[in-house]
Amino acid sequence: MSSFGYLLFTSFYNSSLSNPLKPSSYRQKYEPLPTRQAQVENLRKERFDVLVIGGGATGCGIALDSVTRGLKTGLVELDDFASGASSKSTKLIHGGVRYLQKAIFNLDIEQYKMVREALRERANLLEIAPHLSAPLPIMLPVYKWYLIPWYWVGLKAYDLVAGTRSLKWSYFLSKKRALELFPMLKRDQLKGAIVYYDGAHNDARMCLSIALTAARRGAQVANHVAVTALIKDPEQGDKICGVMAKDQLTGQEFPIRAKCVINATGPHADSIRMMDDPSAMKICAPSSGVHIVLPGYYSPQSMGLLDPDTKDGRVIFFLPWQKYTIAGTTDNECEPDFHPGPTEDDIQYILKEVRKYLAPEIELRRSDVLAAWSGVRPLVRDPSKPDSQSLVRNHVVHTSDSGLVTCAGGKWTTYRQMAEDTLTEVLNNHPDLRSKAAPCQTIGLRLEGGDNWTPTLYIELVQDYGLEPEVAMNLAESYGDRAYVVAEMAQPTGKKWPKAGRRIHSELPYIEAEVRFATREYAQTAVDVIARRLRISFLNVTACEEALGKIVGIMAEELKWSKSEQKKQIQEALQFLENEMGLHHEIQDGHACSGDHHSKDGKK
Repeated sequence: MSSFGYLLFTSFYNSSLSNPLKPSSYRQKYEPLPTRQAQVENLRKERFDVLVIGGGATGCGIALDSVTRGLKTGLVELDDFASGASSKSTKLIHGGVRYLQKAIFNLDIEQYKMVREALRERANLLEIAPHLSAPLPIMLPVYKWYLIPWYWVGLKAYDLVAGTRSLKWSYFLSKKRALELFPMLKRDQLKGAIVYYDGAHNDARMCLSIALTAARRGAQVANHVAVTALIKDPEQGDKICGVMAKDQLTGQEFPIRAKCVINATGPHADSIRMMDDPSAMKICAPSSGVHIVLPGYYSPQSMGLLDPDTKDGRVIFFLPWQKYTIAGTTDNECEPDFHPGPTEDDIQYILKEVRKYLAPEIELRRSDVLAAWSGVRPLVRDPSKPDSQSLVRNHVVHTSDSGLVTCAGGKWTTYRQMAEDTLTEVLNNHPDLRSKAAPCQTIGLRLEGGDNWTPTLYIELVQDYGLEPEVAMNLAESYGDRAYVVAEMAQPTGKKWPKAGRRIHSELPYIEAEVRFATREYAQTAVDVIARRLRISFLNVTACEEALGKIVGIMAEELKWSKSEQKKQIQEALQFLENEMGLHHEIQDGHACSGDHHSKDGKK
């Protein structure tokens, strides 16, 4: 046990002798969310002002904007919340340093406006979900003297555009200081480094928090509900008045009635547009971005790294995340695949680029890759512009003749502004909704878990519940003030220390109670849990495979699964790990292996 852990144990043990676990005023007032079954039933029965198709960051943001304006709002998602690109990002909340560089040197006012907007949204996102996000210093190592003023000017301009929303001002580091902060760096010819600040976040849980906040405000949100057709009213000139939906879990089909239907399906936006009009032009030009996860010792836990200029013009990030290291990304044209997987070429490309910046004595091996994934991000064309074949850098909001509103493009950081722009379009086209809608409420609106979070919350969890510090920290950072609710569900360990919180795997800080709580957060499949509630599959696919049986067993108790359903869930989760997260793709010493990669548990 670490000295810090021992001190917390002593504090807990001494306080528990005279003071049993004290109740929290927050825990007493926590109200569970409506069940998914209740949400689906309400979608079937009620008529909505706004119905959103798509449960990524954009769709959930639109639902939250709509419901907080006082509009009756519904949302359906084919798979799970954040199952697409919203869970497969670089985990950065950023303004776009390279966009600003292009804006300055190309005198491009549109690029400048986009960066300014993103920096404003970055500040808001860090404020509304402090448990899920934090500022992150990112180092640009410099190996040529002439690049120092080039990078310096660009990053100082980034600070100036951020203005009062700047996280911290960028600064220069000597070679000696850069190596002290990032000792893994290649030393030869290093001239120094420049450090700037952006934000980092837990993307899938951030998206989930937006969805849960919308649900708590009264929106009816349901994952695993497909839209099979758009409903049009011939008496209203074939205007869209709802959708035909199918519950993917029960097979039940039903109509959902709505005054306005919004298409927020990311790279799949064209499929919904063609339901509306089979002759509609395609506006999406999807691009895949692959990331890999490495052990945490490859990067300092308080500093990231950016290679701003690879040989082929891409950008490579090397970032600490969840005590591990993320490296990426690639940028390749692709089809709008619902289940993209990483290619070996892309993984090798990232490893090759990262090796250029590591000290020669550090051998970065293919077998160090603990997980890998590909996210499909949408670049879009604006169908309302004369030059409709050119890609736009920002998002597009477009209304078809039948009233389908499509919001596409953009990036994670600007989801809130995209939602506001979409609602502006909706209200302009629907005077009846405009007359009753309040102004936008989402600037500064705390997300689920953020209201009563404090940086010391995890210490309370250790002292009140006897949790391990690492487990308590993970609960506080994943659930915010809802961590108390999860801690209440934690079962005794039967040990002196920790008192409670049975881990689902020895290498990871997740506990069994989180799996139970995940079903209260609308997790309906094993993949929902391992990918988007607990993030295990994004950190270590081998450990995830080993923990799968335990996870499915706990879910079976909560969701009343039969033995055959449990077997099906395990098979589908293994398929997900193999096809989308890089399980059994390891290469050791230059040879492909079948996945015989042992964890510290000694299991296969």
